[in-house]
Amino acid sequence: MQAPPSPVPALSVPAAPPPTPATEPPNLPLPQSLPPPLPKSLPINLKPAYTASPGSPLHADRTLYTRLATTPHRRLVESFEIPIRSARAWRVPAKHLFRLSTPHGAQVGDLNIWSAHNPRERFWASRTRQLHASHLTTFDRLWSTLPYLRPLATITADTITASGRGSGRVHDLLGTRCDPYVNALLTGGRGQFDFHCHSNLVRAVAPWGLDERDVHDVLNVFQVTALDAKGRYCMEASPAVAGDYLEFFAETDLLVALSACPGGDLSKWGWEGGDMVECCRPLGVEVWEVTDESVLDGWKEPERPGYTGGNGLVPRVWGEGGEEGETK
Repeated sequence: MQAPPSPVPALSVPAAPPPTPATEPPNLPLPQSLPPPLPKSLPINLKPAYTASPGSPLHADRTLYTRLATTPHRRLVESFEIPIRSARAWRVPAKHLFRLSTPHGAQVGDLNIWSAHNPRERFWASRTRQLHASHLTTFDRLWSTLPYLRPLATITADTITASGRGSGRVHDLLGTRCDPYVNALLTGGRGQFDFHCHSNLVRAVAPWGLDERDVHDVLNVFQVTALDAKGRYCMEASPAVAGDYLEFFAETDLLVALSACPGGDLSKWGWEGGDMVECCRPLGVEVWEVTDESVLDGWKEPERPGYTGGNGLVPRVWGEGGEEGETK
C-alpha cells in the first residue's frame, strides 16, 4: 500500500502590477482608398468551377442509364420498409438497382453509402456537390472519397424533380444529418434524443462491423433546401407524395444505410421537439436485379483516377521534370 501523497504547497501568487496609464493609439497612416464593398449577389455570368472533357466519367452515359431505368427485365430481390425514426443497412450487389420511396407520403431520409469490401471508400458529399450540384437528380453520380474518387452509384430515376413540385430544390447536399451533439448544443444541453439520423445510422451499421466514425455526410433524399439572402441554410416541407421514388444503379458492390428522419416531412421542424412525430412516415426500399445482360451493354465497373504521383512523398526536385503531370 502506497503512502498518501504529500500535501501540495500553496502557490505563491505575485501581486498585480500597477495599472498602465492610458495612452493614445499610434497615429497610423490611413489607406489611400477603402476597398469596395462586397457584392450582395454573385455575377450572373459565373461558370461552373468543375468541368470535364467529353467521355469523362463525370458525364453519365444517358442512353445506358435511361435503358436501365426503363427496362422491364428486372427482378425484385429485396423489399422492406424502414419504420419512422429508425434506420436500416443492406447490401446492394454491383449491376443492381435500388429504389428509395415514400410509400405512405412525404418523408425525408438520410443516405450513407460505402464500398461493401472497403468501408474506407465511402460517399463523399462535398466533392459530389462540386462535381454536380447542390441537389442531385437523374444522371448525377455519387462519388467516393480519396484516393478512390469513382462513382459508387448513379441516379437513374427521380419522380419529384421530374414533376417540378416544391419551391426549392430537392435531394439535398447542402446540409448533413441531424445529430444529438448539435441538438444538445442548440438547446443548452436539454436535448437528449437518441433518434436523430446520425444515431439511427450508427445503430444500423453496427451489425456490419462499422461504428460512429464510419457514419458520414449524407444525401438528404426527398428534402428541399436552399440558402437565404445571407447564405444561411433553410428547409421547407418535402413535396413528396405517396409513390414517389429516387432510384440508383450500383456501380460496385455497396453497403447502403438509410435513416427515416425524426423530423418526418419537415413541415413541423424544430430542435425543441414538439409534435413532429405526427408528420413522420416509413420509407420504402427495393433492390432489383437486371436480368438481361444486354441492358448493361457498354457498362464496366468504374476505376480509380490515373494519378500515380504519391502526393509528393517520393523525393522529387522541382525543375527536374514532372511539373506538367509527369511522374518519376
